Amino acid sequence: MTTIGLIDDTGWRLLIGAGAVLVVATLVTAVLGRALDRERHASLLSNLRARIGAWWVMTALITLVLMAGETVTILLFAALSLLALREFITISPTTQQDHRALVWMFWIILPVHYFAVWNHWYGFFAVFIPVYAFLFLPARTALVGETRGFLRRAAVVQWSLMVCVYAVSHVPALMQLPIAMAHGRAYAEGSAPGEGGPAGANLLLFLIIVVQGSDVLQYVWGKTLGRHPIAPRVSPNKTWEGFVGGILSATALGAALWWVTPFEPWQAAGLAFVSCLLGFAGGLVMSSIKRDRGVKDFGALIPGHGGVMDRIDSLSFAGPVFFHLTRFFFA
Repeated sequence: MTTIGLIDDTGWRLLIGAGAVLVVATLVTAVLGRALDRERHASLLSNLRARIGAWWVMTALITLVLMAGETVTILLFAALSLLALREFITISPTTQQDHRALVWMFWIILPVHYFAVWNHWYGFFAVFIPVYAFLFLPARTALVGETRGFLRRAAVVQWSLMVCVYAVSHVPALMQLPIAMAHGRAYAEGSAPGEGGPAGANLLLFLIIVVQGSDVLQYVWGKTLGRHPIAPRVSPNKTWEGFVGGILSATALGAALWWVTPFEPWQAAGLAFVSCLLGFAGGLVMSSIKRDRGVKDFGALIPGHGGVMDRIDSLSFAGPVFFHLTRFFFA
């Protein structure tokens, strides 16, 4: 195998492994379709087919953008942030008085932030939204002169920007981390704008597979052994059995994938464990927001999964912590 774009031999092995898992899942679903009563289990089978079909599309998409390079990958995540931000604002209580702040957020702050990520301006990217945008947006809203519900409206705008844009952008930012030598292999010592290395792309794949794998494993454990809900009023399908089984299984998965990263097996397990805990927290927080707004999903763009924010909620919490832990200890 040869390196194409950001995918080296290690990345190809990882993606081929993911494809093999999807092949098995597709075959299992086909077998279940023949073994189970179609009328009685129609909803379950339909949901499984939709979810697996969506995973095929998402796996193919991440493969194609990584083959195209860092610039295209960052553009993908910028588009995901834009769609997630739109979903978040659509279900949130905003008014006409907030529209000018929203224009700034969607069409100026978001592009400038991702331009900083593309340029590898870590110092600017790290503080632009949590400092400058955080102070500017409520000031811009205050200039409108409407004080009713001001704190709530300002909090919605700022919180949506932090979660959908700032937090999510840490995932593609992994591609530019200067990773030191590990396991006898030399990793990239930094790169020019738009030219992140395969080592960073492998970190991105590691995070996505572990965190999204944790979501799937929690679902499987919860469906098979789940008896005790964690927060029934927030998410009745999240159980302690699913949580423990999914987190431990995904931690073991992370340890098994240590060869993709600059980590030793125990370090990969530790970072996978922390990332999965944060991913669970992200899903629980987003479920609370949906219950508060009286909706089942943020959107309906991804069949079987809901909206974009429904799919990346765990990454939005896990991404920043994984990025900074990796940068602090390994870059």
